[in-house]
Amino acid sequence: QVQLVESGGGLVQAGGSLRLSCEMSGSIFRINSMGWYRQAPGKQRELVATLTGGDSTNYADSVKGRFTISRDNAKNTVYLQMDSLKPEDTAVYYCNADIKFSRLAAIPSRSFWGQGTQVTVSS
Repeated sequence: QVQLVESGGGLVQAGGSLRLSCEMSGSIFRINSMGWYRQAPGKQRELVATLTGGDSTNYADSVKGRFTISRDNAKNTVYLQMDSLKPEDTAVYYCNADIKFSRLAAIPSRSFWGQGTQVTVSS
């Protein structure tokens, strides 16, 4: 079993910064990709940033230049550094990872989600 646990959310004023962490644990053979998504009240969940095994990154246009995704392979942890936060960044942020938990080629990777962490940006 694989678990993703987010931390680092909270309340911050506009213009401030937060750093989210997502620690992955359990039976992990290889992490193919990882990312952050968010869901604001009344809206659909949307992609914020992704990071592939080859260190390729992708960001939503709304966060480019303000957010940075990174990882620590030794700790199986992915981070989201959020700077210059805006009230419209308020949402529950979810960590996602595509993980292969078996070295057997016949067993495919699976997508796992964390429980979410609330980020609130006040104006």
